[in-house]
Amino acid sequence: MRHIRNDAKSQPAKIRPDRIRAAWYDFLKSIFFLAAATGLGLVFYSFHFTNANIIMVYILGALLTSIATSHQIYSLVSSIASVFVYNYLFTEPRYTMLAHETGYPVTFIVMFLTAYITGSFSLRYKKQAGQSAKIAHRTSILFDTSQLLSKADGRQEIMDTAARQIIKLLNRDIILYEYTDGVLSEPRLFQIDNKDTDMSIQEENGQEESIGQEPGESIEDYIDYNKLIAGYHYYKLHINDRIYGLVGINAKDEPLDESEHEMLLSILGECALALENEKNAREKEAAAILAENEQLRANLLRTISHDLRTPLTTISGNASNLLSNGEIFTEEVRRQIYQDIYNDSMWLYDLVENLLYSTRIEEGRMTLHASSELLGDIIDEAIAHFDRKSNKHIITADYEDELILVRADARLLVQVVINIIDNAVKYTPEGTAIHISTKKGGDMAEVLIADTGQGIPDEEKAKVFDKFYHGAGQIADSRRSIGLGLYLCKSIVEAHKGVISVSDNEPTGAVFRFTIPLQEVSCSD
Repeated sequence: MRHIRNDAKSQPAKIRPDRIRAAWYDFLKSIFFLAAATGLGLVFYSFHFTNANIIMVYILGALLTSIATSHQIYSLVSSIASVFVYNYLFTEPRYTMLAHETGYPVTFIVMFLTAYITGSFSLRYKKQAGQSAKIAHRTSILFDTSQLLSKADGRQEIMDTAARQIIKLLNRDIILYEYTDGVLSEPRLFQIDNKDTDMSIQEENGQEESIGQEPGESIEDYIDYNKLIAGYHYYKLHINDRIYGLVGINAKDEPLDESEHEMLLSILGECALALENEKNAREKEAAAILAENEQLRANLLRTISHDLRTPLTTISGNASNLLSNGEIFTEEVRRQIYQDIYNDSMWLYDLVENLLYSTRIEEGRMTLHASSELLGDIIDEAIAHFDRKSNKHIITADYEDELILVRADARLLVQVVINIIDNAVKYTPEGTAIHISTKKGGDMAEVLIADTGQGIPDEEKAKVFDKFYHGAGQIADSRRSIGLGLYLCKSIVEAHKGVISVSDNEPTGAVFRFTIPLQEVSCSD
């Protein structure tokens, strides 16, 4: 993963306040352990312990200093100071820097080397342990990143997840630019205190700065460098030549070490791969939806063509017979032909109405013109539609209350009742009874349309309101259904804030129920 260096302005290195504080703490720790070793040595000296015991105390102090501090210099200084303090306090003549015995110089050298080597090994093991813990921590972050990116939903969430994982890894503020359609977005700042905000491309001092690199190689040509904020090292989030964004790492205080750099590239690679997979999944889903829509369109055209052919053939054939042989037909035959032409034309009319309603629903253009309506009048108008068609089913209505007032679009509600009755007519034999009843329930009016046919299997009940679904039952008039009638019923009822369902009738048949809000009636004096 290549990165873009920020070379805008060379700024003098700043000493971080936290480092100054850490240095003071290490210095005070060194003084404390030296003082503690000296105090314990004086106690040993008062009890006439041998010099070897006192020397071991100072070696222990140097060892503890190396463990408690963060740099080898403290162990070195502690070792030298221990030799001088021991010489000053415990060798004859005391309280001078002289030593009369000839073996003491060797003792001092051995004491210094022992303290220094022991402290150095301790510090080395401490650093190795810290490095191992840091590697384990970073490996854990890398593993968590892979898990989180796999669960992230959408491009925005993927990039946000990667940004926060980078903050956990580096403990630095980062800037994120999205790259879409050849344009970099406005930067977003992710801070180590878990805050993320949109940023201006102005630097803290109010001056806009370029990263100072001349475009001229491969994908860099597509990036507007003048939009990048100075003081950050920028890494491209990309796979091959497809760029998804830029990630800027705060490098104002110190650059990344090699280990941090490698881990960062791993996270950026994981993020770029997740973005690529998300893009492929999105394109695949769009292609699947398009293919499904094309398949639905093809099925609809095929179904409509089949359904139109039968009534149109009947209408054209009957019209041709009337034109050619009308004078030789009896009045009864002519009337039957007229009736057949009328029935087929009304069937075509209902089909076209359902298609138009379906189109309005799909395009979001179906609007309700609700008003106060008598529910009985709506049902009577729907039944009259079937009387005009000389329906051979027995359709009856029973109203619990003749004056049930609902808030509804009468034209759409008539279509709901027509479609449900028409569904019963299609799937039940001639002479089947179809009964309509109404009742009140709370603030809703309930309409029940029951037939005594063969009913609807349980596995089909959940599908009958789906678009383009038609059951496996045999249609009485041998015409196919395009599966829009009950779908429209559900859409219209739900647009009225009602619900629709189907259940079994006793002993046989099906019952369709739907609810419509009652109209509140206010009485005034």
